[in-house]
Amino acid sequence: MFKTIKNAWKTPEVRKKLLYTLLLIIIFRLGCFITVPGVDTIKLAEQMNSATGSLSGLINTISGGAFSRLSIFSMTITPYITASIVIQLLGMIIPSLEKMMKEGGEAGKQRINLYTKLTSLVLSLIEALGIYISYRNSDIFIKPGFLTGATIVLSLVTGTAILMWLGEQISNKGIGNGISMIIFVGIISRLPSGITTIWNLIVTATGISTVGIVTSLAIVIGAIVLVAGVVFVQEAERRVPVQYAKKVVGRKMYGGQNTHIPLKLAQAGVMPVIFASSFMTFPAMMIQIFASDKIGGTGFLAGLYQFSIATSSSNVAWGYSLANAIVYLLLIVGFTFFYTYATFNPSEVATNIKQNGGFIPGIRAGKPTADYLSSILTKLTWFGGLFLSLIAILPMLMRFSSIDISFGGTSILIVVGVALETVQQLESQLVMRHYKGFLEK
Repeated sequence: MFKTIKNAWKTPEVRKKLLYTLLLIIIFRLGCFITVPGVDTIKLAEQMNSATGSLSGLINTISGGAFSRLSIFSMTITPYITASIVIQLLGMIIPSLEKMMKEGGEAGKQRINLYTKLTSLVLSLIEALGIYISYRNSDIFIKPGFLTGATIVLSLVTGTAILMWLGEQISNKGIGNGISMIIFVGIISRLPSGITTIWNLIVTATGISTVGIVTSLAIVIGAIVLVAGVVFVQEAERRVPVQYAKKVVGRKMYGGQNTHIPLKLAQAGVMPVIFASSFMTFPAMMIQIFASDKIGGTGFLAGLYQFSIATSSSNVAWGYSLANAIVYLLLIVGFTFFYTYATFNPSEVATNIKQNGGFIPGIRAGKPTADYLSSILTKLTWFGGLFLSLIAILPMLMRFSSIDISFGGTSILIVVGVALETVQQLESQLVMRHYKGFLEK
């Protein structure tokens, strides 16, 4: 990987793209420190400190600390991600939208992109209104009122629109997927606070702690093993061999080719975890926005709020956390199956193989091939779903201790996935320019 980055830096065109990407990342990070107008920053800091480990803490981790400052980028790029998910789901339900996605070509992609952006703005407007309503009575606004609220909502929506533009520019003129890169930068910006936490475990007020050293080593080794496992599963694939029979057309012979179908262990990627996280935190967001006075009570809404934030909070009873973990696991596995079969249709693949004169050795063409692929895909999906669940749930156990690393399983999956994708794009850029020795080890 480091060899690839070094060689990419030596290539003028690729270096220009890297510098352009870095410039936009710097703009994003600077925007995270620009607080929206009309906010008392001192009272805001007090409010956010009291919200550590809650839903606000989870949002703050993804936004790279922007939410704790109520900056113009507080909502980060999540409205765009939610809009993308909504459009994809609608594409599976609405025939005209599905046809546009599959057969629309470049014009169809542009139309889908427009729909996604418009949906993002609507969702960001709703979320911005929710943020203002949620904190309207907390004394963090200097002069609460219609004008202040309109200014804050407009600032937050504009910030999300700017992030969408930055992400699009990175994708078109830079290196990597722009939206993923913004989330990646937001997450790793919290890395220094994690390092500080580990350092404080080792060096205490009374000197160097032996227990702290052992705990820190366990955390570091665990993180390395976790990252290695994510890389292995992200890159591993089952290759199903496919042979194509020879056929004569005129005086030429075609076919006789041996190839394979790559089926990844984590076919759905990180999307099931994102879906499950959205479902788990949605009730808490709605209660916090529209019924914040019920949070500290003992009724149904209070219990639902505690259950919903158990993923990100250590101040929740173990019963809520256990129930949350079980539901979270089931949702991740369920969404893994849903998203995998939505993106890979065994019957369609089997039909395409048969129409092109191909077959899987030892398997008859047609329905037997579809059943065989479905059987393999089911086994891989079970493994991938359980693995994603394990990665997402294991870091939750850290919240039952006094250690707060600020990283969760979803964060690790996103960081590793984006890093691998970016390196692959760098390699493809070097291949296009015939860079000699770019894969030397």
